[in-house]
Amino acid sequence: MGKKLWMIFGPLVVAAVVLIGLLFSPFKINRINSTIEKQAATSLSPNILKGDSVKKAALSKKYYVPFFGSSEFSRFDLTHPSVISEKYDWNFRPFLMGAAGTQSLTHFFQMQGVNKQLKNKKAVFVISPQWFVKNGADPQAFSFYFSQLQAVNFLQNQTGNESDRYAARRLLKISRGTEGTNSEVTGALQKVSQGKKLSGTEKTYLKYYKRLLSHEDQLFSDFSLKGGNEDKVNKQLKNLPDNESNSLIRQAITKQAKQQTSSNNFGIKNSFYNQRLKKRIKSFKGMEKNFNYTKSPEFSDFQLVLNQFAKDNTDVLFIIPPVNEKWAKYVGLSENMLNGFNKKINYQLKSQGFNNIVDLSKDGSKQYFMQDTIHLGWNGWFAVDQKIKSFIDEDSKNETHQLNDKFYDTTWQKLDPRDLNTYIKDN
Repeated sequence: MGKKLWMIFGPLVVAAVVLIGLLFSPFKINRINSTIEKQAATSLSPNILKGDSVKKAALSKKYYVPFFGSSEFSRFDLTHPSVISEKYDWNFRPFLMGAAGTQSLTHFFQMQGVNKQLKNKKAVFVISPQWFVKNGADPQAFSFYFSQLQAVNFLQNQTGNESDRYAARRLLKISRGTEGTNSEVTGALQKVSQGKKLSGTEKTYLKYYKRLLSHEDQLFSDFSLKGGNEDKVNKQLKNLPDNESNSLIRQAITKQAKQQTSSNNFGIKNSFYNQRLKKRIKSFKGMEKNFNYTKSPEFSDFQLVLNQFAKDNTDVLFIIPPVNEKWAKYVGLSENMLNGFNKKINYQLKSQGFNNIVDLSKDGSKQYFMQDTIHLGWNGWFAVDQKIKSFIDEDSKNETHQLNDKFYDTTWQKLDPRDLNTYIKDN
């Protein structure tokens, strides 16, 4: 009887033991090849954003440049950076580390697993004004891109400074009730948030827990990655001229954009307008008159990102996109409010030595600059492409940063930009 049971269950037991051994072994169990890296670079996959293995492999190469942002990356028109760099075989390719719903907090925690790969490297960061709403990052959107591996990476990297304490408090608050939360990790985060040091036992636990999580990531991060957005990129390549001529590219832009914005007077892509706006267009009139992007915890979340870039000596080009001006006027989005946001975010950047800024906030009225209501389109991406290429090709400027913890205060989060000059004098 025992022999029969072993014949039935023995293979399962052996398989389980082997799997556990693999998961806790100190060795890599999956090799990331160039095909996977290329697919991942444009995939916008949650698995890639949550994990480390594929990002580490790709960003270890100078060829891939990390691009942080959000839903604008999913607009693969003919001048999207991933398209135009492929068409003209630039000496780098964007590795898109953002998708719809990702904001500063997501970027900070996913950076924790690739700090080594960000050191002394270049990066591009798109700052969306729409992130800076009253309550900041949406907990559901954050949890969609968050993993316990990110939390463990953070706990192993933290040194107990004000930035780390703020990050721990913020994570505890926004991830409360998140499925899969680990009690030991939560306990460690609580200690960090209070400025306490982790014990030797806690550090040992995190070491082995990370080994398990890392091997899970290596096994499953490239799951269902095949295809990704490569087809969208390849589809657009044929719409660009073979020669990298600005005048020819602008002709191609005008041809495609004119055809694809024919259904409305806002300069919005037909597919977006017809599917999401047309049937309810009257209901949108004046609906955003009370929107405010100047008072938000997002300003402090963004400070976490700036702190990490400075720590890693990452040379960053920041992009501030505009809002579609025709649409903004229709929905009543305040121009003064948008100018106030721009003033506040520029001060936070420049006062700390982050001076590589492409400020496009005044370009929302330019023809074919936006693809929809808030996302860069044909001419918008093309303007960004040229800035990015120059930035990547030139030597790093080695900026000196004067980081200031005041940007973690609620006073800064809630500061009215009209009071900025007084604030500067007092601080």
